[in-house]
Amino acid sequence: MALRLPVDCVDASRRLDYLKTLGIDVWVARAASGVVAAAAAPVTTSRPSDPAKTARWEELKAEVTACRKCSLHTSRTQAVFGVGDMHAQWLIVGEAPGAEEDRQGEPFVGRAGQLLNAMLRAIGLARGENVYIANILKSRPPGNRDPKPEEVASCLPYLKRQILLIEPRVILAVGRIAAQNLLGTDAPLGRLRGRVHHFGELNTPLIVTYHPAYLLRTPAEKRKAWEDLKFARSVFRELSAAS
Repeated sequence: MALRLPVDCVDASRRLDYLKTLGIDVWVARAASGVVAAAAAPVTTSRPSDPAKTARWEELKAEVTACRKCSLHTSRTQAVFGVGDMHAQWLIVGEAPGAEEDRQGEPFVGRAGQLLNAMLRAIGLARGENVYIANILKSRPPGNRDPKPEEVASCLPYLKRQILLIEPRVILAVGRIAAQNLLGTDAPLGRLRGRVHHFGELNTPLIVTYHPAYLLRTPAEKRKAWEDLKFARSVFRELSAAS
């Protein structure tokens, strides 16, 4: 007879797999339930939809799709608006679409996207479920170069409008370029990590961590990224408890 594991145990085991993907060693406490002690409890809470906001969201998406404010529209395949739950409490922000994102029209695909998914799962989140993913730029810079200041100036207002509509509880900025442009600073990423910053009209708490592509190139930094994720999760829980 097959033994069916308790749901909590299955979820914890899955999160252990995601932590292994991140390269994080996890101590497992001996317990009759078999639940992994280091596994994170889910940090998701759904919110009801708002028809008026949905209409404004679709208008904004159409505006981004037709945007010609900077020269990037001449070389892109398509604008990459973002993906996920428009009522999400978590917003993940990267820098700009790459070649595959430009082709598929979705941010964070390929190996970096797979690692981002694992990072989210490690703290009880899932792509598309109470999570929205976007970039500073909606169009791919040629050769995946860094965004130019004038390109950011043209595109950042779109992200700000998305934030006003989503009303996320926490923003997770992944990578130096995203963090510096959101915070208006040239400080290195190392100095921006481990602190709660705030962004925009809503004064949304913002946490900084490494970009998944960087972690793929520098796996020794994955443990630091795990500390950032745990910090972001704790900030979210404090905010949720206070609301």
